[in-house]
Amino acid sequence: MSRGVKVAVLVAAGVCIVSTPLIWLLSGPDTGQLIGASVQAAAGVAALVWALFQPIVPPGAAGPRDAAIDTGNATATGGGSAQSGVRRPGGAGGGGARAERTGDAEADGPGSSAGTGIDYS
Repeated sequence: MSRGVKVAVLVAAGVCIVSTPLIWLLSGPDTGQLIGASVQAAAGVAALVWALFQPIVPPGAAGPRDAAIDTGNATATGGGSAQSGVRRPGGAGGGGARAERTGDAEADGPGSSAGTGIDYS
């Protein structure tokens, strides 16, 4: 949850806790209004507690961030597979992936694959 969304939920929860129950209670409430005020205040408190316990996630930082730095020397022979960087089978996972200074990938034979960067296969 971003900081702006968290602040908006906290403000809305505070308004929900105070607004209508306060108006009802100042104008001589009946039993139904007292129950309604209690339910509305409880909903506001629940929203407030929920928002307070949500982590603040910076924009664009959804999911883990994988990094492979100084990779290289991946060798595969005879149908084998070698990967020395970030591997995300089928594009699994979210967030960013970064590979720096990659090099030295070699594959020999049919069906072989080698990689030193980011593998989404």
